Order: sequence, then structure tokens, then C-alpha cells
Amino acid sequence: MLKVHTTQMGTIAVLCLQGQIVTGETESLRAAVSALSGVSSVILDFARVTTIDAGGLGVMLGLREQAAAKGIRFALMNLSKGVSVVLAVARLDTVFEITSGMEFFPVVSQRPRASAALLAPCA
Repeated sequence: MLKVHTTQMGTIAVLCLQGQIVTGETESLRAAVSALSGVSSVILDFARVTTIDAGGLGVMLGLREQAAAKGIRFALMNLSKGVSVVLAVARLDTVFEITSGMEFFPVVSQRPRASAALLAPCA
């Protein structure tokens, strides 16, 4: 079962994902993204994602398209090696924006302790 916890910092929403992004387990992710309002950026934090399959990739591509249509930046962060390999094999590592998160919080990145707290909301 995929769990999604949303943290909103101003106009940036970080969705902390935990579990598997696989066929039949993505409704919570879709619902969380659909419920967002007034955001300029959505970051999916993969720190606790163990598996992703073709169905999960399809859902993420759809969410990326929906965000782009609304002018919302859509990015992924904290990818595990396994998820990175799946994205590379599917050639989606160039389609999705993959970030460390630092560019979303430029003022905070000047204060290391504060930036670590903001960029690790899923830990």
C-alpha cells in the first residue's frame, strides 16, 4: 500500500511517498496531487519508495502532464538506486526533473541546519 503525506511550504508541495508505486496502489498519489491548490511546484520524495512498475510510471507521467498543463513544476527527489535504474531503463530519467531539492529553497540553502530540516520532511 502506498502512503502519501503532503507538506506544503509556501507554494511548494512536497509529497512524501512510502511503499510501492505499482498498478492498483496509486490512487492515494493521484488523490493527493489532485487535492493540491495554490502551488507552483510539486516534489515527489521517493526516500521511502521500494518499488515502481510500468503502471506506476504511467501514473507519474499523467501527473506530470497535468501539472505542466497548469504551469506547475513537477520534480522527483531522493530516488533510490533501484528507482533510478527503472527510470533510466525506461528512458524517463530525461523526462522527469530529478532534483536534490536545494534549488527549490535557495534562501534556506544558505543556512545548512534549516535546509536539512526542510529538505528531509519524509525522514
